[in-house]
Amino acid sequence: MTAETHAQIASFIWGICNLLRGPYKRNEYRKVILPLTVLRRFDCILAPTRAAVLKKHADLKGKGDNIVRHSLTRVTGVPFYNLSTFTIGKPAEKSGLNGLLDDPGQLDQNLNRYIGAFSPNVRAIIERFKFSEEISTLSQKNLLYLVVKQFAAIDLSPERVDNMQMGYVFEELIRIGAEQSNEEAGEHFTPREVIKLMVNLLLSPEKDLARSHVVKTIYDPACGTGGMLSVAEQYIRDLNSHAQPKLFGQDWNDEAWAVCKSDMLIKGEDADNVVLGDTFTQDGFTRAPDGKRWAFDYMLANPPFGVEWKQQQKAIESERDTLGFEGRFGAGTPRVNDGALLFLQHMLSKMRPPKDGGSRIAIVFNGSPLFTGDAGSGESEIRRWIIENDWLEAVVALPEQLFYNTGISTYLWVLTNRKEKHRKGQVQLIDARAFWVQMEKSLGNKRRRIGDPADKEKDPDHIGDIARIYHDFRDGATRAFTEEDAVTHRPVQRKRIVSKVFDNEDFGYRKITVERPLRLNFQASAERIARLDDESAFRNLAASARKASAAREEEIEAGRQRQQEIKAFLGTLGGKLCKDRDAFLSSLKTAGKKIGLRLSGPELKAVLSALSECDETAEICRDAKGDPEPDADLRDTETVPLKEDVETYFKREVLPHVPDAWIDHAKTKVGYEIPLNRHFYRYEPPRPLAVIETDIKRLEGEIMALLKEVTA
Repeated sequence: MTAETHAQIASFIWGICNLLRGPYKRNEYRKVILPLTVLRRFDCILAPTRAAVLKKHADLKGKGDNIVRHSLTRVTGVPFYNLSTFTIGKPAEKSGLNGLLDDPGQLDQNLNRYIGAFSPNVRAIIERFKFSEEISTLSQKNLLYLVVKQFAAIDLSPERVDNMQMGYVFEELIRIGAEQSNEEAGEHFTPREVIKLMVNLLLSPEKDLARSHVVKTIYDPACGTGGMLSVAEQYIRDLNSHAQPKLFGQDWNDEAWAVCKSDMLIKGEDADNVVLGDTFTQDGFTRAPDGKRWAFDYMLANPPFGVEWKQQQKAIESERDTLGFEGRFGAGTPRVNDGALLFLQHMLSKMRPPKDGGSRIAIVFNGSPLFTGDAGSGESEIRRWIIENDWLEAVVALPEQLFYNTGISTYLWVLTNRKEKHRKGQVQLIDARAFWVQMEKSLGNKRRRIGDPADKEKDPDHIGDIARIYHDFRDGATRAFTEEDAVTHRPVQRKRIVSKVFDNEDFGYRKITVERPLRLNFQASAERIARLDDESAFRNLAASARKASAAREEEIEAGRQRQQEIKAFLGTLGGKLCKDRDAFLSSLKTAGKKIGLRLSGPELKAVLSALSECDETAEICRDAKGDPEPDADLRDTETVPLKEDVETYFKREVLPHVPDAWIDHAKTKVGYEIPLNRHFYRYEPPRPLAVIETDIKRLEGEIMALLKEVTA
């Protein structure tokens, strides 16, 4: 079946929504469409064995539940069954079954009985859809018969729609439903070609996948409908028909979880391995059956972009602080408005030790995890932890406008704790932003796709080419692309560098704090004495913490007198400018001693602050040890590459400009960022003015022509 065919099926199914207009809002259509699609798929799968199941069930009367369940699933060939005498589609002759549509007056009751007769694993799925409420609504609005009749006419048998294609149908239905609901950009679904690329990069280096009856575990902590798991499974089975991939997933969305679990059941997978719950607070895979921490061979995910984790903040920070690296978030936490790196840390916590074979991870991010956060921040510390452990293998910049509900830039990270020898200590950056073809028809914000001949025969093999760039692992690898010339507007072929290889340390830097000495002059002028009123310590002299009373007023009045006394004293010093703090302080104390005035610590601090001004020609202010005091207003920072000696950099870049500067080593922080765009930056000279003028005149002409058409 072609991609167009699964899209057509999904479009036909969604067309049934025309019957729902009025009683249902557009964003409510999927409450009906999704559960009925799931039910119809189950109905079609079970149709050939329904009569045999009923007969077998009659023979098993009085047997235990486990025996019954095991016996019936052997008859169906899939891990579920239905004991109802009703069927959605037209029943086969002499099957002993009745069509739900044969009794319109009892359709709502019979449909509920039909659902209740499924095996417990299917009933649990349908319950998450809360479909019983919709059956009641549809019945009340006289729509139930019409809608069920439409679904009964759809052939979703495995002979017509295989499991992989059925997964496509589910995904397309949810995508359309998401568009109807105007969901945020972060609530997006991963295009199939992006998943194929991820799986290719994740699995293609693996030499043991061809080994007979190899068992591999695959995990997605934000599995949605299970698309990534399905593609990874298919890749392994295409490579080795005897392989035994085991799929694991978790998702917090009831609807997506129900579809994923349905898909797993249909494929004969262990659907209990798909867990419902918030991955951040309800880790569904803490301990494996053997009691050890869960670990997986392969992990892949496309977590929501810019997902806020404020609601889970308390639980996450508690795990971070109490468990450290024994938990999932020991490396730190990112800012609360973007939890993408929390997903990655969660996945890294589930890597197999290298001695046990290690693990490989592929995850889709927006640009934020590459560079957000200064040295010492949560994001930077997480990147530091990853890179210094030598887990980051490659970062691939993907084309824009690939995703259905967002057009932002996206990046694919590949990580592993068992790098090949030639990759150790290095990270490959791949610029795949030009590997795209234009969509014939836009799907939301998705206007481009990565070329895949397996999907469209005439497509360039972009997935294969990106995979080759990755495998070649060559610094400076190039590819030729057809681009529009900015001047002539004609297509031209130009070479672009698409691969660069860096040492891990190339992404690290030290952020040093550069201090300069405090230099102040002092003057007891009328203007500066007036500034005392702005000093909090001075204002507080005429304040009282007492409640309203005579004592309070006395205290305030005494404070005011003290203020006047200090101001009067300062007025006697004259207005001579002094550029040495120690000298000024000495003269201040001497003058005060003569009249019996002694300033307290807070008073003296307030006076010095009010009477001082910065002065580059003044003497350096020094502390009790004789060391220069730093001027906070002149404080600056410098970023020094990790590979460069700090002192050498300082002497070359700072001291020639500010000879009196020094480094406060106690404030030095190490940071990591991955400035991919900067590494692949290409200077584009501005177009000549004459060309710009010509384009403007052309556009003006087009606008005038359009205006004439409107006003004609």
